[in-house]
Amino acid sequence: MIIEIKGQLERITYHNQENAYTIAKMKVGGRHDLVTVVGNLLSVSPGEVLKLKGEWHNHPKFGEQFKISSYESVIPATVKGIERYLGSGLINGIGPVMAKRLVTKFGLETLQVIETDTKRLAEVDGIGDKRIEMIKKAWDDQKEIREVMVWLQGNGVSPTYGAKIYKQYGRESVQIVQQNPYRLATDIFGIGFITADKIAEQIGIAKDSLIRAEAGILYVLHQLSDDGHVYYPYEPLIEECNKILGVERDIIVKAIGTIALEKKIIIEDLCQEEYKENNKAVYLAKFHVCEVAIASRLKVLMQYQKNLRAFDRDKALDWVQQELKIQLAENQQQAVREAIDKKVMVVTGGPGTGKTTIINSIIRIYKKLGKRVLLSAPTGRAAKRMSEATGHEAKTIHRLLEFSPKDGRFKKNEDTPLNADLIVIDETSMVDTILMYGFLKAVPHEATLILVGDVDQLPSVGAGSVLKDIIDSGSIPTVRLNEIFRQAKESMIIVNAHRINNGEMPWFTPYGNQPQDFYFFQIEEPGEVLAKIVELCREKIPQKFGFKPIDDIQVLTPMHRGTVGSSNLNIELQKHLNPSQDEFVMGSKTLKIGDKVMQIRNNYDKEVFNGDIGKIIKHDKEQHEVVVNYDGRAVPYEYTELDEIVHAYAVSVHKSQGSEYPVVVIPILTQHYMLLQRNLIYTGITRGKKMVVLVGTKKALAIAIKNNKPQKRYTLLRDRLMTVMNPVQKQEPKDE
Repeated sequence: MIIEIKGQLERITYHNQENAYTIAKMKVGGRHDLVTVVGNLLSVSPGEVLKLKGEWHNHPKFGEQFKISSYESVIPATVKGIERYLGSGLINGIGPVMAKRLVTKFGLETLQVIETDTKRLAEVDGIGDKRIEMIKKAWDDQKEIREVMVWLQGNGVSPTYGAKIYKQYGRESVQIVQQNPYRLATDIFGIGFITADKIAEQIGIAKDSLIRAEAGILYVLHQLSDDGHVYYPYEPLIEECNKILGVERDIIVKAIGTIALEKKIIIEDLCQEEYKENNKAVYLAKFHVCEVAIASRLKVLMQYQKNLRAFDRDKALDWVQQELKIQLAENQQQAVREAIDKKVMVVTGGPGTGKTTIINSIIRIYKKLGKRVLLSAPTGRAAKRMSEATGHEAKTIHRLLEFSPKDGRFKKNEDTPLNADLIVIDETSMVDTILMYGFLKAVPHEATLILVGDVDQLPSVGAGSVLKDIIDSGSIPTVRLNEIFRQAKESMIIVNAHRINNGEMPWFTPYGNQPQDFYFFQIEEPGEVLAKIVELCREKIPQKFGFKPIDDIQVLTPMHRGTVGSSNLNIELQKHLNPSQDEFVMGSKTLKIGDKVMQIRNNYDKEVFNGDIGKIIKHDKEQHEVVVNYDGRAVPYEYTELDEIVHAYAVSVHKSQGSEYPVVVIPILTQHYMLLQRNLIYTGITRGKKMVVLVGTKKALAIAIKNNKPQKRYTLLRDRLMTVMNPVQKQEPKDE
């Protein structure tokens, strides 16, 4: 039987931000004990008075509970209730201390003062004009957001997403969502097609509508680009869309035609010797523009005259070797000659093969000639390493190109190119199709471009395999470095990385012997692997080698799920490595002061980028703010922005690209079978600077080393390069 109860919310025991499901304790009139209430409660705070409709229910384990069917918020009627209500973090600018001062001053009139006479707040110690404005704005926003979020919640939107939608669209939120809920998937980080589709269903958009099919196709193409594909074949694309949309083929085909006419996608014939129906490549428009332009711009660069006066290369080589007090190997000398002769070139090779020595030599020669030199890398950490290794300033590509967060564009482009005679990009394997296009637009025609990287590492996180395609095209002069130099041979990390890259098992050193830098622990069971990793990070490695558990040791894993996936590893490592009691729950995450976290999207306003690792140093309940320290720079996050960071005690191998860590620990088990690839293990191992520890089975390691077929990536850059450089030739499309 449905009944109504009324009471004050005392505490929230559990809250799921995805669906607002809440377990809470309430003080209900006429009862001495606290009542447990369960159900979907949106944007409520301790101290709030609620009218609830629902039924009493006996849970077999937890006893009597009140199951909520609907609720209404009532302004707290007691001084204590108002204090708790305001001190719960509901209003930005008011925390527990300030809430106490306010109710001490204004008593039962406190909320009325905030609502209608905010100037009187200045009568309270610690409140000036700035804070009054902050409180007034937060109070008005809270009222407005409640109205919007009640509507959104009624249409299947979680509180977390509701706050994001309100932040994006403000008072127009309801109108925009009603007109086209699929806008959410493209406009708001964290909301994808699936969520938008649920909202669309709630507000009555038909499953077989064209607007839904169009949005679904674009969603699928975006998902496929996240998997690395620059385009996707027409027929397989229809199959993928059908899995998501569950509608007739004709509707999908019609929707593809519509968005092609609108130029949201580009469809291009794939040339093959024998005819095959619908043998077409389907691109999101931006990827087609980028891929075509990369090929054409590299061709233009190659054709332009170098901005170098004539000089004796051999004398330059002798001079630079004397200057750096080194003896360059034959292939290193070849690389330096190519850098003098050619407009564009690639230098590729594994660790310890002398890439940095070549860069240094080339820089010295160009600087001696009075030329302008720019160095860059895709990530902050890679740029920092480049600076340290060369003694010459290196910037991230985004900083080099002067990215403007306001309009989402680079200030450096074809109209305002970079001021340089020589540009060197390191870690080029990490550069995806879109970033390479943006970069090449800013390279002046007379400049020399040198792309440096390890083509055997994992490809970029973003779509494409740019470095590999450039090398495979045979159109750009390429120097491959295979020889490990004497000093590098002393590192088992480097030796074993090359063995793995050559398809050979690494050499192992028993743990406990004379300290080495490469170890393997043979353990079969995932639970035991997890326990060993925790023990190594917490005790064994710090005690034996002096490394710091959080700052120096990085766990890298092939998987996100499972016992030794990044999600579970982060929970266990946080539990054992961060004893801080200062914790706070944000959605499904429990964050603590001192937590190691990673930024998972580029945020140009904050100047933190995908893959940056930092540490939580502050949590301000009054400002609704968490502060993360990135290499000495404090970066604030509003609560609604916290889905941009994740725990980073353990991260995926892909996310580790471009970074180096003193110690790397990698679980490797046959449960990871689908992800066991040579380039993944190779990339993970080469992230370790001073020590690498593998934990798992030799069988799993052998599977990975044997599997030298990277996951297929659909891209036509190789073919476009071959065509523009040699127009007569026709090439077969590449699908890897």
